[in-house]
Amino acid sequence: MAQTMVDPRPPASRGGFGDGAFVVCDALVRIYQAEGIEVQALQGLDLIVDEGDLLAVVGASGSGKSTMLGILSGLDVPTAGKARVGDWDLMAMTRAQRVEYRRRAVGFVWQQTTRNLLSYLTAEQNVDFPQAMAGVPRAERSRRTAELLAMLGVADCAKRRPVGLSGGQQQRVAIAVALANGPRLLLADEPTGELDTTTSVEVLEALHQVNKELGTTVLIVTHDPEVSEHVERTVAIRDGRTSSEVLRSKRTHDDGTEHTVAEEFAVLDRAGRVQVPREYREALRLAGRVRLALEEHQVTVRRGSED
Repeated sequence: MAQTMVDPRPPASRGGFGDGAFVVCDALVRIYQAEGIEVQALQGLDLIVDEGDLLAVVGASGSGKSTMLGILSGLDVPTAGKARVGDWDLMAMTRAQRVEYRRRAVGFVWQQTTRNLLSYLTAEQNVDFPQAMAGVPRAERSRRTAELLAMLGVADCAKRRPVGLSGGQQQRVAIAVALANGPRLLLADEPTGELDTTTSVEVLEALHQVNKELGTTVLIVTHDPEVSEHVERTVAIRDGRTSSEVLRSKRTHDDGTEHTVAEEFAVLDRAGRVQVPREYREALRLAGRVRLALEEHQVTVRRGSED
């Protein structure tokens, strides 16, 4: 018998789907052409994120997580469904609005450090540049740049170009660049993918600091399960849909010591679909038709025919 679990937390939405949430993906579909073949990268993905959250989105290559990130960053447009960040309707924006959204509302950190920083500018010049493009006065730019570099622990790197920085320093400067214009949402695409374990932890701690001190909503996309263990909420994507979530919380023992408890939940989408984990399907030999039974406080899933 397999049992579906329901997230016990109060939903972010009240009334309509996603009402009151900061980031909403509602039945999101993205179809594109690849070498004459139609590929459906997202197949009705649902996601709700409250403002101030820090979460990781995980999935295998081709699962749709990078496509979702491209849509939330304003670099791509969904084929169908709804996508909203704050008051920005990502389906309905004009080209000019999309430029303004990317400039002010969202920050982005790429995996490849060469995509985050201009090689011929120093660290402080890199952080200054997007502010100058947004028309921020020079004095305010200088203050903001110094504050960000100091907060992220790279103030001593201000006069150095990227070639003179370590991988971890480059990523922390990249985070400062992404935060330069004060976005409410920070997206990070495999931010530790090119770093060793120790440096990865430093970058993740920097993202935690941004989330805590600035209140910035942070969404990290990764295929590395080690990264997801550093956040309270992890959303897994499989075959273009959200499949499960892991919620981590602190519990206190009777002796006063704290420990972390991780609970995994299947995600029931708005169409009533739930993705049964492969290990469950294999253990119970579930395939094709299955039997559902409504019982007190649970739904059971059984093979369509009992051997």
